[in-house]
Amino acid sequence: MFTGLSAFPLTPLVNGQVDETTFVSLIETLAAARVDSVAALGSTGSHAYLSREQRARVTTLAVQAAGDIPVITSIGALRLEEMLDIADDAQRAGVSGLLLAPLSYQPLSQEEAYRLYERVARAVSVPLCIYDNPATTGFTFTPELLQAVARLPNVGSVKRSPSGTTLAQMREEIATLRRDIPATVTIGASADPKAISALLAGADTWYSVAAGLWPHDSRALAQAALRGDEARTAALNASFEPLWALFRHHGGLRVIAAAAELTGRVAAPCLPEPLQSLQGDARAQLQRVLAEHDYR
Repeated sequence: MFTGLSAFPLTPLVNGQVDETTFVSLIETLAAARVDSVAALGSTGSHAYLSREQRARVTTLAVQAAGDIPVITSIGALRLEEMLDIADDAQRAGVSGLLLAPLSYQPLSQEEAYRLYERVARAVSVPLCIYDNPATTGFTFTPELLQAVARLPNVGSVKRSPSGTTLAQMREEIATLRRDIPATVTIGASADPKAISALLAGADTWYSVAAGLWPHDSRALAQAALRGDEARTAALNASFEPLWALFRHHGGLRVIAAAAELTGRVAAPCLPEPLQSLQGDARAQLQRVLAEHDYR
């Protein structure tokens, strides 16, 4: 499950309420494209902005609409008790895995983060993916903490943005991490502009924002990279580069939300306030990119 292409769809909102019909349509598109998993309610899915009841409902819809495609959902919250309640809701809905980022208003210590993952890993019955995303959470895993957490029961994957800038650096980074964690734990790459290089460098999974809207092209790109076909990967990735440039500057969430609005896939505005999709010149630039590339 924690291998191949994992697609992270938006959770479209209208006046603060989940647009269920549109959400189900997005999930059905991912299932039809045969992505390897659907990661509902990740950062792209705005999980931190939704109530427990909304999250439970969205998770249930995702599992139903995905059919035989495994569904992963985020259980991140400010309090451990809330995380465990959300995990219970998700497991009752039938998810195949859980995603946990170390969210906290007060900065967590390394020991506090370990205790958090230890409590959650021992309480859940489905595999857990560790989400290392300091750009969003403000928390940085030390190598020692990441290794310790990866050895906990029920941990199945690590999702992180590669720090290396060259393919050789990423290969060394991934090889080092693989030596230090159990063989049963997969290594997944996030941050779409760098993730493809990480797949070529030996990562197992692309945890992808773009795939949540354009699963067919993303699947072709992921498969080429996982095969180690550098020439094919470079050719396919080149068509995404105008998008990656926007991702680097504005972040994936705002870009993908604006793309979904501009293409009529969701109603505008679709993000939870006060968040906004791209506006002004950036939105116009994205519109030009979409006019020049028929992403699907």
